[in-house]
Amino acid sequence: MIGWDEGGYIQLDFHQPEYRRHLALQAQAITQTGVFDGIMLDGWSDDEDRLEPVKAIRESIGEKALILPNANDRQTPQTAPFINGYFMECYRSKTAKDWQRIAETLPWAEERLRQPRINCVETWFHKSRDDLNLMRATTTLTLVFSNGYCLFSDPNPLPTPDHLHNWYGFWDKRLGKPVKAFVARSDGSFEREFQNGIVIYNPMGNRAVTMSFPQPWTSAAANRTAARFVIDPAGRRAGGAYRQAAGHRG
Repeated sequence: MIGWDEGGYIQLDFHQPEYRRHLALQAQAITQTGVFDGIMLDGWSDDEDRLEPVKAIRESIGEKALILPNANDRQTPQTAPFINGYFMECYRSKTAKDWQRIAETLPWAEERLRQPRINCVETWFHKSRDDLNLMRATTTLTLVFSNGYCLFSDPNPLPTPDHLHNWYGFWDKRLGKPVKAFVARSDGSFEREFQNGIVIYNPMGNRAVTMSFPQPWTSAAANRTAARFVIDPAGRRAGGAYRQAAGHRG
């Protein structure tokens, strides 16, 4: 079977029992080296063809090794008991519905996939790596809805290697550990409290929201200290992380 247009790759056939056995043995050999903590499975969907091989892989590598499939922004309830997380290569991020789908799948994965969980959200820039609003949206969405990881990268269709990216100063901020689960605010945004600050995710399609504090805080997005901030939705100026400027915790 011919793969996606970008590279013309050949897809391996999960229907074949012999191939499934080979896949399990390869995974076992890799994890038994002690060099790798587990394996990644690309192009993941929730169907019977993948359920059988992932069962075989889990049996061959044991309970402690990690299985990380790339399910994009999809949920996979059938294979959830056998995998530790999603690499969410979210190639769809142009509409409010796209962002809603990501925001629904990530907390689902945080709750349903096996421990230890290693969910990672990746979105692609729309115009350039300087789409800082989208980078902050990806980061704040991930921080609010998970204890996982995020990446803001180049789109795969570019002629360069996939997943190339910049490092952003926004990622250098130290929020500490989360102290609460996320809460949905009445203004349509989402909030999560950390040891050293608060993260606000304002989804695409929502209106701008106002965040007020009883004392000055510092915005990690704007590097500005104030007691009141206006947070535009994703696609304009995304949500932000805030740290107390006075009476700082942590």
